[in-house]
Order: sequence, then structure tokens, then C-alpha cells
Amino acid sequence: MLKRSKWISYPVNMGFECPVIFKSFKTEKEIKRATLTISARGCYYATLNGERIGNFIFAPGATSLKRVQVQSYDVTNMLGFDNTIEVTLSKGWFQGRIDWRGSNDYPNDYEAVIAELSVTYKDGSCESIVTDESWSARRSAVRFSDFYDGEHYDATFIDESIVGVKVQNYDNGILVPQQGEFVVEHERIRPINIFKTPKGELVIDFGQNLTGYFEIFVNAKSGERVSFSFAEVLDVEGNFYTENYRSAKAEFLYTCCDGEQSYKPKLAFWGYRYIRVNEFPCEVTLDSVVAIVVHSDIKRTGYLESSSPLLNKLFKNIIWGQKGNFLDIPTDCPQRDEREGWTGDAQVFCRTASYNYDVEKFFEKWLTDLKIDQGDDGGVPSIVPQYWGDGWSGCGWGDASTICPWQIYLTYGNKDILRKQYSSMCKWLKYIALKSKNRYLWTGCEHFADWLGLDAPAGSYKGSSNDDFLASAYYLYSTSLVIKAGKVLGRSVQKYEALYERILKAIRKKFKKYKTQTECVIALHFGIAPDKEKTAKQLADMIIAKGTRLQTGFLGTPYLLHALSDNGYSELAYDLLLQEAFPSWLYSVKQGATTIWEHWDGVNEKGEFWSKDMNSFNHYAYGAVADWVYGVSCGIKTVDEFPGFERIVIAPIPTDKLDFMSAQIQTRRGLVSSKWFHEGGTIRYEITTPSRTTIIIDGKEYNVEKGSYIF
Repeated sequence: MLKRSKWISYPVNMGFECPVIFKSFKTEKEIKRATLTISARGCYYATLNGERIGNFIFAPGATSLKRVQVQSYDVTNMLGFDNTIEVTLSKGWFQGRIDWRGSNDYPNDYEAVIAELSVTYKDGSCESIVTDESWSARRSAVRFSDFYDGEHYDATFIDESIVGVKVQNYDNGILVPQQGEFVVEHERIRPINIFKTPKGELVIDFGQNLTGYFEIFVNAKSGERVSFSFAEVLDVEGNFYTENYRSAKAEFLYTCCDGEQSYKPKLAFWGYRYIRVNEFPCEVTLDSVVAIVVHSDIKRTGYLESSSPLLNKLFKNIIWGQKGNFLDIPTDCPQRDEREGWTGDAQVFCRTASYNYDVEKFFEKWLTDLKIDQGDDGGVPSIVPQYWGDGWSGCGWGDASTICPWQIYLTYGNKDILRKQYSSMCKWLKYIALKSKNRYLWTGCEHFADWLGLDAPAGSYKGSSNDDFLASAYYLYSTSLVIKAGKVLGRSVQKYEALYERILKAIRKKFKKYKTQTECVIALHFGIAPDKEKTAKQLADMIIAKGTRLQTGFLGTPYLLHALSDNGYSELAYDLLLQEAFPSWLYSVKQGATTIWEHWDGVNEKGEFWSKDMNSFNHYAYGAVADWVYGVSCGIKTVDEFPGFERIVIAPIPTDKLDFMSAQIQTRRGLVSSKWFHEGGTIRYEITTPSRTTIIIDGKEYNVEKGSYIF
């Protein structure tokens, strides 16, 4: 791609200042069609004759460093006789602080642009303008830009020192067509309040924790400044709180020109609910700033509703958590010095994600990067794209390589995702066998395991569940998914079937007792427990002994309610779902959360924070509970043999603890919905299906064609 174009950059490394690469040209004939094909190392913001080109925020997106996506834009109606194309570059994911290399470690890596403007005239002639030595460069008004630290823009800055560009010897072979969704602007949210904190800080409250940027509106004199800081929460005294952002400065600085003006950042984003106004040249009003939500352009497909206002708020928080963290990659959080594509978070939430939104294209792109960044030994980085570290792999994180492709296949019915990822799935199993000290178990390695489990020993982030047991269980589970995927693709899976049986036998021999809630959950959900009734009772007893409270972390929580309802304890599952006291899903809701918290006790009952260094208030993983509501409470289930909702099982499990529950998913086949509600001493079920479906009500099966049904 772009074979005639060259990578060009500012002639010297600009640090975190953003250069502009530009070219002026004339089009003297009547234009039929004009297309700009462009990409960059770093992020680009391109304009033609002062007008922004396209709506892709932070283009060309976050990918493995081994490939860069290319975008094409129709610019036919943007051209005139005299034209100037300008491209402002930031380090973005390529070399900003979000990239583990850091600009100081690789001073000779320059952010650079490559492009071609192809013009076809109505007389049939064609012309191409490619990036080469003929382009020019200057410094821009974006004086500083970094995802972690924010943006500084000087509206008074004009650089008259035009310089030539530097041609960079970057490989055009890393260029690939756009694969993922564009990141675009979505909602615009007006403030709900402006107030002074006890410390005298002026704070704007948008009422919603969100990911994105904002637009300011100000009347000022040249040189006056707007300065903002950002926060998700206030402290127990009501003051502005930023310690959980860690080293991320998360600042915004705007130097004004004369008169009325507006501005929105070009190359940075923040995770925030509150803005502290450090400087503002005039009175701050509710019209002075509007928040702009930014995330991948994914379509909403799933909706949940119940008779409980608290539960409905939880459902909304799950949606906002997904929007805030599906910004080109499935980030763990959008605010602190992290914002990375953690594989563990992605795999536990994948099913919920695929019901809430159409994420097929989103995950295809991310899984492609997972496969690219996977080590030769089969190890899967804990973060994809691999911007950090040395590719360390662990159970439940590396298993994203098997779990996510299978779930995307189930939800959308597209075999291509399995064809593309199958070799990666198999390599992951080889990695486990290579690293383990035991042939049919995964032992002797380090893992995140049940991360943030509440039964963690003092001073540890990791729950008390046995690492070797959890790792071996995931080894078994991933093997089962390789078998399923192989059968779909017509591959021979005999060796994996034999491997599965040996792993299961070895686990049952080695791990005969389960000592934590998470161990019981995994043993039940992965089919390990030889006596499911006994293990289910043990799990139920553990939960009840804690006052009907969960103790699970990242690996146990997603399957907790499933393990209960699948084994005769659906009412206890509802008790956990509806629990309002700490720890619970509704505890954070009652504490005023508008997204999902990283910790069950991100803020405790005294208003104190869990920690300073790892306490995100927009961390979507525990929102995985929504898949239980879709699939068990409302009973909407996919069928392995008929993916993409070609055939469906709908088996709702109602409760007297709620008046009603409703779920709907816009599938590839059409709308499927399931609602139950209490009516006159009975339960009424209203079900709509786009496909042949088995409906199970009180144990009785009804095989129906597409349509709407009432029971």
C-alpha cells in the first residue's frame, strides 16, 4: 500500500510538541473524484483547506507495532483551486508514555505520516500527490500532547519558520487496510452543577463518569488561559481527588486569542466526571464547557431492564463502562497511566460485550493483534497490543486467545474468526505444555490468578485461590474450546480430546478439595467437580457464611452466578445480584457510581479509598454479570451447533424478588427478546424470537418457529 509514498516527519525529534506536515497545491481542472489515503506512526489530525478530514479520532488507531492501519477519505467536495493539506502528528500509541518504550528510550523514532491524494478529473486525467521531500513542516499550536498527561494548545502561536521534512526509512510493508471500527465522537453532555469544594476549588460536575474530551466556549483576551484538571470522584470531604490517576498528569491548558472562541482537544483524551477549573478568563457557567464522549463506533444491540431502580442503574453503569473502555482496544481503564488492552479484562467481559454492542469487527481487529504479538513459543502478552513489558503470560489472561474467538463465533456465527485465530488457539496450548512443570497440569508458573479477590492475604492484590488449580482449570477450558473450534473447521481434534481427558483426570487427582469461593465456581463451571451437588452446596454455604456476600475476584466473579443457578441455587444467585451491602454489584451503585469500579470497595462505607495506586472507577470487568441476566434470568442462550442465533434456547428463570425482568438483543437474525413479570399471582412470559427456538418454561419444552409468544 502507498508504494509511491514516503514516510516523512519533522526534521528533528519534537518531544511531546506536535509538528505539522503540510503541502500546498493547485487543482486547475474540474474534479470528478478525490481520495486521500493516509496513515501515520503516532496519531494524526488532518485538514484540507482548514476543514477536518474524516471523523476518525486518534487515527490510525492502536495496533501491534508490527502493523499500521491505513484510512481512505473522500475529499472531493473539500478541494478548491488553491489547496493546503495539513497533518498534525502526536506520539499517540506509537511513542507516547502509553508505550512502554518511551520517547527518551528511542529518540530516533519519529512520529511520521505517509499519504497519497489521488485526484481524478472529469476529462479523464488523473493526478497524485504523495508524501515526499517536496512537503514542508512547522511547529504547531499544539504545544504538548500525550494520552496520559493531556494537551496544551496555544491559539496565539504561529510558527513562521518553515522547514523541509525528513524522509524516514520506515517499512511500507507494515501498512494494512483499516480493519477495526473508527473511534468517533458520540454524546455531548452538559454539566449538571458547578460548585466550590471545601478547599475552595471550582469544580464542574457532568454527572457521569465518561471517556473523551470536551469543548470550551470562552470570551478572552490574547494570552489569557484556560487550565483544567480531571477527576472521577471526590474525596470523603467533597474535595477534588486525583491520586488514583497515579503519574498521569491529566491536564488541559489553552492559551486564548482575542475575542469569543471555542476549542476542543485534537489528540488527547481523559477519563473523568469532574473538571477542576484552575484558570478561566471569565465567569464559568453551565454553558462554558460541554463534555464529548469518545469511543469506537460500535452499535448498541442489547438492553436490560428490571423492576429494581438500583439494578437498572447497574445496567446503565455496565454500558457506560463498556463505552468508556472500548476505545479502539478493550482498555482496562481510561483515566490513569495505563489504558491498555488487558487480555484478562477482555475475555471475562467478551460475552456481555457482544450482547450489549455489535463488537464483531472490534474484536476481529484486536484478536489479529493478539495473534501478531503472540510469542513464537505461543505465549500471549497480558496486554494487547504489546506496548508494555516482555510478553509475560498467565492463566485467564492468555486464555483470551481461545475464549474471545469462540464467543465472537457464537454471537455472530462467522467461521472466519475461528479460521483466522485457530493456529493462535493451538499455540496457546503448546505454550502451557512448554512452561508447566507437569505434563497435564499447569503448575509452577506465576499468574494474576483471581486478581483482586476479597479473600486475598494482607498486602496482596491476588485472591487466596490456588494458582496451580486455576491455571490447570483454564488449561482444561481452553483445550475444550480448541476442540469445539477444530470441529467447526473440520480439523482433526483427536489429540486434543485425549489431552482434555488427561488434564481432567490429572486435575481431579491433584486437586480434590476446594478452599475458596472462586475454586468452587471454577470447578463447577468448567466441569471439574466430580460431585457437583456437593461442590455447589459448599459454594452456597461459603456465600451464606459470609452474610450472603461474594469473595471472588477477576476469575471467579464472571462465573459465580452461573455456577449457582446451573446447580439449583438460582435464588441465592439472585440474592447476590440484589445484595446492596458491601461487597456487591449494587454497593457501588448506592455509593453513587456511574460506571463499574475496579474494586468492590473502591470507596468503603466510611468514604475512604481502597488504595492510591490501583483504584479505577471505570473498570468494566465486573460488569460481566450482565451476561447472567441475559442468559439465565431472561434465559437467552446461543446453541453451539447453530451459532449466530440461528437457533436459540430461551429458558428464563424468574424470581419473586423482582416484579419483572426484560432482555433484548438485536442479533444477526433479528430481534430476540425475553420478558417475565408477575401478574395476578402468576408469571407471564413474553418472548420474541427471529429463529427456530426451544422455549423452556417450568421445565416444559416448546419448539417454536420465529415469532412472538406469550406463556
